[in-house]
Amino acid sequence: MDQTLYFILLLTALCSVSECVQRQYHFINEMKNWTEAQRYCREKYTDLATVDNMNDMKMLSKSLNYGSFPYVWIGLQKTGRDKWQWSSGEPALYLNWATGQPADRDCAVMLNGQWHGLSCNDNCHFICNNTVNERVQGRWLDDPCDKQYPFVCHEDKLILIKENLTWSEALRYCRNNGMDMVSVHSEEIQRRVMNVVKWASTVEVWLGLRHSCTVGIWFWVSGQTVCYQNWAPGNGTSEEDCETAVRSGAVQSGGDQRWISLPETDKLNFICSRY
Repeated sequence: MDQTLYFILLLTALCSVSECVQRQYHFINEMKNWTEAQRYCREKYTDLATVDNMNDMKMLSKSLNYGSFPYVWIGLQKTGRDKWQWSSGEPALYLNWATGQPADRDCAVMLNGQWHGLSCNDNCHFICNNTVNERVQGRWLDDPCDKQYPFVCHEDKLILIKENLTWSEALRYCRNNGMDMVSVHSEEIQRRVMNVVKWASTVEVWLGLRHSCTVGIWFWVSGQTVCYQNWAPGNGTSEEDCETAVRSGAVQSGGDQRWISLPETDKLNFICSRY
């Protein structure tokens, strides 16, 4: 088979490969109220646990080690009527309300895999294990924020490096430090990239996105082709100029935070991703 055709087919097949985990959960077996737990997570990790999808929920559940106490804090908060957000400030885009819920109440609990609204004023959220009552196994309940419970922190695996390097230098930096340049395979990872790049000191920030003039396609350094796309108008969809420099992909740190094509010799901040 022609090598160019084989390369295209191989990268296309990789679109079906599951994306890397971009968030890690840490169970902290210390008794703190919700605000103290939030402060601890922000100092040691990223924030109190955020759950964006069912995969996150499974990963969070695997991290739990209740010991003798059945409740742990997570980071979900209600900010207004029908408005929910996480401690990190991200909107709660993943919700699994039961029929008829939420009922214009303040907090969320998970019962039998579904979330129900309960009136709790300044209450926050925790997960309940079956050591107290089998009927509440794995469900989310609410309680006043001044109570003392263990808690779950999350650690985003995306790291903004505020050094101005060429794309190749940035790739070398990430790999020399046991990481890789970030690959954006979904809207969820794009949202996390957007949260990171807003702190950049350059107008654009390198991604692990590279153009091959040989086969005329874009691909990620992880080996995957570009299945999910978020290009700015006029970028990434037309033939690239390969005469002067190899083209690499960056994300805008402001505005719509879309992807753009730049000469790999430009010097920018960049994002590394932990494995």
